[in-house]
Amino acid sequence: MAGAEVIPVSEMTIRPTAKFLKAGAILALLVIAALEYEYFSAWRSDQSPQWLPLVFLVILLWPASRWMRRRFIKVIVTGDRLRYEMGATSKTTRNIQLTKVQDVRVDQGLLQRMINVGNISIETSGETSRLTIPNVDKPQAVADELMNRGQSGAATAG
Repeated sequence: MAGAEVIPVSEMTIRPTAKFLKAGAILALLVIAALEYEYFSAWRSDQSPQWLPLVFLVILLWPASRWMRRRFIKVIVTGDRLRYEMGATSKTTRNIQLTKVQDVRVDQGLLQRMINVGNISIETSGETSRLTIPNVDKPQAVADELMNRGQSGAATAG
């Protein structure tokens, strides 16, 4: 096919979902509101524990730590490559050619199925380990897209 134009495939970024973060933050805020009510009720009777305001900070650390973990996991698919980056202070990067992808598996628990989230596992030729991306939104669509990009890359290479 002389003169065939190659259309560049757009970059795709995959991150773990924020749905669990939002639910955790809402739960933390509800617990803090209940503790604050208890604190001010006890304050009026001069029996408020002095350590209770510190509990607020500890409760907020849980969603904050989950947000940090989510923030430092990223998968970028460009052209015929998949780049998996993980880490904050020290970073691990793994590069995979999409043409080498043999299997893309989606695993979903009951809660994950209810909110359309799942874990994507990618197996490549020549490697014994799997690459797993946890809690991805619309996991089946992402897995299908990865397979399509891998197959289209293999078709153009061959």
